[in-house]
Amino acid sequence: MSGKLEGKVAVITGGNSGMGLATAKLFVKEGAYVYITGRRQAELDAAMKEIKSNVTAVRGDVANLADLDRLYATVREKHGRVDVVFANAGAGEFVPIAEVTEAHFDKLFDINVKGLLFTVQKALSLLPDGGSVILNGSIAGYTGSEAFSVYSATKAAVRSFARGWTNDLKGRKIRVNTLSPGPIDTPILDGLGKNQTEVDRVKAGLAAKVPLGRLGTPEEIATVALFLASDDSSFVTGIDLTVDGGMAQV
Repeated sequence: MSGKLEGKVAVITGGNSGMGLATAKLFVKEGAYVYITGRRQAELDAAMKEIKSNVTAVRGDVANLADLDRLYATVREKHGRVDVVFANAGAGEFVPIAEVTEAHFDKLFDINVKGLLFTVQKALSLLPDGGSVILNGSIAGYTGSEAFSVYSATKAAVRSFARGWTNDLKGRKIRVNTLSPGPIDTPILDGLGKNQTEVDRVKAGLAAKVPLGRLGTPEEIATVALFLASDDSSFVTGIDLTVDGGMAQV
C-alpha cells in the first residue's frame, strides 16, 4: 500500500531535531523525499542517519536569506519542485518585558517571522498548484505567558501570515495552515532553564497546566503535520490546528 505522501517532495526547516526530525521521519515513511535544514552540521548528520533514506540535509539558518537560496537551489537541481513546505524552524526564550533587549527581539523575529516568511516566499516558484504550506505556530500566539511576550508576538504573526497567504495563494489552490503546538518535550524546552533542575521544574509546571496531564511528543506533532501535508486535508486551508492536550482550550 502506498503512503500518504508517495512521490511527494517536502522541505522541513529545523528538521535536525525535535518536531522537525519526527516529521521528516514520518514523511519519508509515508513515501516522501525530504529536505531538512538546521544550523548545526553534527545534528544534521545524526538526523540523516536516523532518517536513513530519501533525505538531503542542507545546513543553513532560515534568518539568512542566502542560506534559503542555497536550500532551494539544491531542491531545484535535484527534484525541480517541492510539494510540501513545513516552516518549522523557530526559537524561544523567557525574558520579561523589563529585560527585553534589541538583540533578543531581533533574534526571535529574525528566525520566527522573517525566516518563516522567506522560507515560504522562496519556495513559491517550486510549489506546484495545489501544494501544501504548513507554518509552525504556537498556543503562545494567543495566550499570555509571563516573560514570553516577544516569542508570543512572533507566533501571533505566524497565525496572521496563514490567513493572509491563504488569500494570496488561493488562485493556485495552495493550502496554507498553521499547526500550533502546546508544550512538546523537545530540546527547545531544555533551553528554557539555566540548569537541569530548572528545566525539570519548567517541564513539570507546563505539564500541570495540560488537561491530559503531560507534555506532548514530537511524534504527536508529526502525525498532525502529515494530515495537513496530505490529501486527507484537501479542503482545509487558513486554519490554526492546535495540538496542545487542551491546554489553551479550557
